[in-house]
Amino acid sequence: METSKPEAPGAASRWTILALLALGVLISFVDRTSISSALADPSFVREFTLSSVDRGWINSAFFWSYGLFQVPMGWVADRYGVKWPYAVCFFLWCIATALMGAVTALYSLILMRLIIGVAEAIVIPASYRWIRNNFDESQNGFAVGILAMGNKFGPAIGAPVGAWFIVNYSWKIMFIATGVVGLLWLVPWLLMVRNDFPSKAQLAVANRSAQAVTFRSILSSPVVWGGMITNFCYGYFTFYCMTWMPAYLVEQRGLSLEKSGLYTFFSFAGIAIVAAVAGWGADRIIARGNDPIVVRKAFIIAGFIGGCTVMLGAYADTLNMALFWNVLSLSLLGLTTANNLVLSRLTLIPRQAIGLVTGVQQVATSMAGGVAASLSGWLLHVSGNYDLPMMVILVFLLVGALATVILFRPQWSPKVTEPTPTKTAASDDAPPAGLKSQHGKS
Repeated sequence: METSKPEAPGAASRWTILALLALGVLISFVDRTSISSALADPSFVREFTLSSVDRGWINSAFFWSYGLFQVPMGWVADRYGVKWPYAVCFFLWCIATALMGAVTALYSLILMRLIIGVAEAIVIPASYRWIRNNFDESQNGFAVGILAMGNKFGPAIGAPVGAWFIVNYSWKIMFIATGVVGLLWLVPWLLMVRNDFPSKAQLAVANRSAQAVTFRSILSSPVVWGGMITNFCYGYFTFYCMTWMPAYLVEQRGLSLEKSGLYTFFSFAGIAIVAAVAGWGADRIIARGNDPIVVRKAFIIAGFIGGCTVMLGAYADTLNMALFWNVLSLSLLGLTTANNLVLSRLTLIPRQAIGLVTGVQQVATSMAGGVAASLSGWLLHVSGNYDLPMMVILVFLLVGALATVILFRPQWSPKVTEPTPTKTAASDDAPPAGLKSQHGKS
């Protein structure tokens, strides 16, 4: 089917552009999580006279605007393509990141975080829209795993790099450097990615195509809600690690800021590698004729259960064991990463609604970031240590495993209510490959 679309990228360029998308996600996560290193820096805390609750609100500011704009950005990706909306938003968030190095008041800092959240809301809906249009079920796991490596290596690289800039220069230089250097990504993006901004005729087809899956159908689908729950539960743990991990390692485990950045790198590098390997492994099992729904659900549940070992680190008596379980628990969660995202956003979702469904589910992911950042700050304030925040992580991981078992069923997917009249639209409206495989291969 792909060969019938001459405008689609070839096999080699598909993987090259996927790598570029992964790099874009990496840069977005560096820019959104660099604040966590600053919040572990005593000079930054003194500069703005921050309490633990204040730090939680600063961490969460990004996620509230990010979540609010997920659905609008998903709509933009479905209607207006990927290249130019992504490029404009990318430029905006890099500039806002650099300007954080020039702020002198708390409200200005929060405003920049809100702007970064709005602009970065395009990243995930656009990326999944592009993957769904260029890869099939037998490649989705690995493709999403590669993309997920970007959002895991982002904080993995951002934490030690941010700490290095702060220790050797200042938090101001850190923000300016990460924002300005990120702009270099725009050069290959603008040169390599085809212009998919639609003409009026193509936009009319896209509108008819999108109407085949109504917003009501999306919101009434247990699969969509299952994805929202699993994304929230998964995101709660990962965003806790992005926002509070450096402070936890410095304040409760006694590491230096530089070493905390190093161990944060190990944790996120671990989940990135496991995510890609688990996505590839699931693809291979599915390619041998196994049910893609069952295979991906098994990986998702295993990842949620593996992540529960975070509690072994919380109550470890020695520093080495605490660090071991800290790294291992987040790494094991990588079994969930790609397979959860493929199942909840690609396999069980009609092609023409990928951007919008991803936007809807990203609202839950964004809420996870905001809740994890602010709730963990409040729990730290009332309890005086990080044990209670980690106990909440355990609860959400178990909820995520249960939601996977119950809600991810093909008969509960959003329904396509009307066919599209043109050949072009029909190719975009084909039922997801994972659903076709439920009824036998053609």
